[in-house]
Amino acid sequence: MRAVVILCLALLPATPALAAFPCDELWGERNAVYAEAGYCFRTQRAIAAFGNVNCRFSDIRDVPLSARDRAKVGEIVREETRNGCRE
Repeated sequence: MRAVVILCLALLPATPALAAFPCDELWGERNAVYAEAGYCFRTQRAIAAFGNVNCRFSDIRDVPLSARDRAKVGEIVREETRNGCRE
């Protein structure tokens, strides 16, 4: 029985939490990190979704993200790329 469980776990995708998310959800997750950190969005879509009321950073490179948030954004970007979400 144990061999069956191990085999099944080996077949799971590397990032199961993100693997099934459609592009819009990945976009929302990524931009939520930036919104919480104070990024000032430029696109109408992002402004409509997150607003710019408490924004402080116009350049995304200036947004102070923790190592954990940078890793999360990186993982989301990789998943967006794998899913063909990013140009």
